Amino acid sequence: MNVLVKILLSSIAVIVASYLLPGVVVDSFLTAIIIAIILSLLNVTVKPILVILTIPLTVFTLGLFLVVINALIVLIADSLISGFEVYNFWWALLFSILLSIINAFLADLSKEG
Repeated sequence: MNVLVKILLSSIAVIVASYLLPGVVVDSFLTAIIIAIILSLLNVTVKPILVILTIPLTVFTLGLFLVVINALIVLIADSLISGFEVYNFWWALLFSILLSIINAFLADLSKEG
């Protein structure tokens, strides 16, 4: 049950972030649920590989390159999901940052209740 709550909260975060950013388009709430699932799967499978491959660059940038990796994960999800469109890399970067902030806020709210 905990996984379903996290996916729903992530879906809400996707909808809110796409509403705030004009460079990101999400067609429906069902698409947002699919985006949340795909992003979580990509974060479990692809992201660790990218992190390992870019350790020197991540160390050199003091960890800031991880934000770029998050944007790349969003762009991969964009290419996999119809109904989800991110216009360019910079919108993906802003979307990933905003999505992280909103997810943290919603997770904090769900723990209080």
